[in-house]
Amino acid sequence: MGTAGGQRIGVIGIVIEDRAQAPRVNSILSSYGDVIVGRMGIPYREKGLAVISLIVDGSTDQIGALTGKLGQLSGVQVKSALVTR
Repeated sequence: MGTAGGQRIGVIGIVIEDRAQAPRVNSILSSYGDVIVGRMGIPYREKGLAVISLIVDGSTDQIGALTGKLGQLSGVQVKSALVTR
């Protein structure tokens, strides 16, 4: 894991409003597995959503790239809270 951009630890919340995007979300998350410490995914069937929370530990650049790629997906909302460690 590189140190470019400073090291961060934090939480990323992902809401998938278009369940057809779930495979693309999972593919992106798999490619950033080295910065993901933990993951919890909950299907919210009553609302037709899926919610994923991630604990991440990596460089600002790595985490920014991950959230950026997820945020480009239609029907996917992403929010993050990061702290310097």
